[in-house]
Amino acid sequence: MTEDRLIDIEIKLSRQEDLLDTLNETVYRQQKKITELEGLCAALARHLQTSGDASGESRPAHEPPPHY
Repeated sequence: MTEDRLIDIEIKLSRQEDLLDTLNETVYRQQKKITELEGLCAALARHLQTSGDASGESRPAHEPPPHY
């Protein structure tokens, strides 16, 4: 009976190690994507700031566009 129990524990441990590896890979890919998206958001914010400054106009955010 002890041998069977030991085998069951080894199987469970092996499955948990595989699951942990899978989870680590998922977290790594998600963090990589988050970092990429943060960079894109920062670039977009810089672009919006510079394009607003370049046009020479400073409209409040709540004011409707001129075509209304």
